Amino acid sequence: MNTSRWGDFAFLPLGGCGEIGMNLNLYYLDGKWLAVDCGIGFASSLIPETEILVPDPFFIAERREDLVGLVITHAHEDHLGAVAALWPELGCPVYASPFAAALLRFKLAEAGLKGEVPLQVITPGAPLSLPPFEIETIPVTHSTPEAFALALRTPHGLVVHSGDWKLDPEPLIGAPVDESAFARLGEEGVLAFFCDSTNALVEGHSGSESLVRKTFAALIRGLRGRVAVTCFASNVVRLESIALAARDAGRRVALVGRSLRTIDAAARSVGYLREVPPFLDEREAREVPDDELLLIVAGSQGEARSALSRIAADTHPHISLGAGDTVIFSSRVIPGNEMAIAEVQDRLARLGVRVMTDEDHTVHVSGHPARDELRRLYRLLRPRYAIPIHGEWRHIKAHAELAAEMGAKPVTLGDGDILRLAPAPVAVVDSAPTGALALEGKRLLPMSGAVMQARRRMRHEGVMFATLVVDQRGQLLEPPRLSAPGLFAEDEEVAREIEEDFIAELEALAPPVRRDREALENAVRGLLRRLAGRYFGKKPLLEIHLIRV
Repeated sequence: MNTSRWGDFAFLPLGGCGEIGMNLNLYYLDGKWLAVDCGIGFASSLIPETEILVPDPFFIAERREDLVGLVITHAHEDHLGAVAALWPELGCPVYASPFAAALLRFKLAEAGLKGEVPLQVITPGAPLSLPPFEIETIPVTHSTPEAFALALRTPHGLVVHSGDWKLDPEPLIGAPVDESAFARLGEEGVLAFFCDSTNALVEGHSGSESLVRKTFAALIRGLRGRVAVTCFASNVVRLESIALAARDAGRRVALVGRSLRTIDAAARSVGYLREVPPFLDEREAREVPDDELLLIVAGSQGEARSALSRIAADTHPHISLGAGDTVIFSSRVIPGNEMAIAEVQDRLARLGVRVMTDEDHTVHVSGHPARDELRRLYRLLRPRYAIPIHGEWRHIKAHAELAAEMGAKPVTLGDGDILRLAPAPVAVVDSAPTGALALEGKRLLPMSGAVMQARRRMRHEGVMFATLVVDQRGQLLEPPRLSAPGLFAEDEEVAREIEEDFIAELEALAPPVRRDREALENAVRGLLRRLAGRYFGKKPLLEIHLIRV
C-alpha cells in the first residue's frame, strides 16, 4: 500500500464502525501504530452459521513490529472480548484498568496465554506514554467500572477518543464525569473527536443508575415466587443494585451463568461488591424457598445456549421457572437480537412466568450518551472535526448531523477507511482490507472461507451422504447407503426411489469409469447432484465415501 497518502497522522477502524461490536481502532503517527480496543461481536439471525465474530486483524498483524500497544478503554466484550483470540497476531503490550485487567487475566488463562501477554495495569486519569503517542486517560461514566476516554497529544494536533460514556450525576460506582477535564481539552484545542454513536438517535438523557437502584428496591419487595433478573454481566453496579434490593426484601441471591461468575470474581478481586454477600451457585439455589430466592441469570440477549434460554426451554439442569415467578429484563436490546429475545420472552410466558422489561419499569438505563449528552460534550470540547464511531450507519449518520449542528465538521467512516488527520485537509484517503472472523473455541475461521460456505450451503440446500463398497472392478458389493438429513430423512418411500434410481444409473456406467477411483467418485457426485435436483430442486453439499475391497 502507498503509505505516503496517509500523511503523518491517521485513523483506521478495522471493526466497530458501521456495526455494533467488534471494536478495533488504529491510530497511525509518524510510522507507528496504536490500537484502541479489541472486541467481539455477536452474529445475528442473518448470520446463523456462527455465534461470535471478531475483526480480521490481517492489516495490523502485517505491521505488528510498528504496533506500540493495545489500550482497552473498558471491560465490555465488544471492546476486550477478542484480545485472547487476536493477541497472538498482534504480539504487543496490552494496557487496561484494574477491573478490565482482572477480567482479561481470566480470559487469557482460559486461552492458554497465562503469563504470555504483557498486560499492564493503568489507573484511569493517569498519563500513558507510548512513544510517539502521549496519552491522557480521562475517567468517564459507563455501565461497567473504570471506563476512560483518551486524549492523544501529537505534534499534529490533539484528538479525543471517547470510548463508551454517558453523563450520570449519580453513577453509584465511580465519580461522575469530570466535565472540567473535557473543558480544559476544549481550551487546548481539539482537532478531532472520535465519539460513541450508539444512542445518537435517542433524544434527551440516558438516565441515571441511581433511578434503577430505587426501582429495584421497590419492585422486588412487592414480588412473590421466584424472581430472576437478567442483565449484562459486566454491569457491576447493576449487579450490586439487584443484590442490595434482594437483601432488603429478604431474598438470597444466586448467579446462574458462567459469564456472571467470572465478572463476580474479577470485580471482587479489585475491591467491588464489598457490601454484597457472596452469591450462591445454581445448585445451592435449589435449596432456597421460592419467596426467599432471587436469581441473576445470564442471557439477556436471547443467546441460544445461555442460561436464560435453557430456563425458558425448561432444559436447564438446576433452575426452573413457572407460574407465579417473574423474570425482569434489565438490559437494552442490541440491534439484531430482537427476534431471539422475543422468542425467549414468549417461551417464559408460555411457562406462566411474568415478564417485565424497561417498557414497564425503570429497570434499565443505557450506558451510552443520548443526544443531550452528546451536545453537552461537544460544547465542552468544541472539536474542529467530528468522527462518529461505534454504531450502525443510522447511528453514525444521526450523530454526524448533530455534530454539524454543534459547529463541528463531521466525517463519516466505515470499517477499513483510512482517515488522514495531518497534514490538512482531514479526509478519507485510502482503504485497508477488513472483515470478520468466526471465533469457535480457539479457531478463527474466515466468514468467506470453505467452512462457513459449507454451512451456508447446508442450511439452504441440505447435505447428502453416500457410502459405496465396491470391488476393484467398481461393482457394488452391497447396496449403497444414502442419507440426506433435511431432505428425505423421514420419507422412506422417496429414499427407496432415490436409491433404486441411483443403483440403476451407477450400473450403467462404463467399466473404465467404475475401475478408476477418481472417475468413479466424480460420476457418483454427478449422479447425486442430478437426483437431488430431480427430486428436491436443491443443490446440496455432497459427501462421498468410496470403499474399495
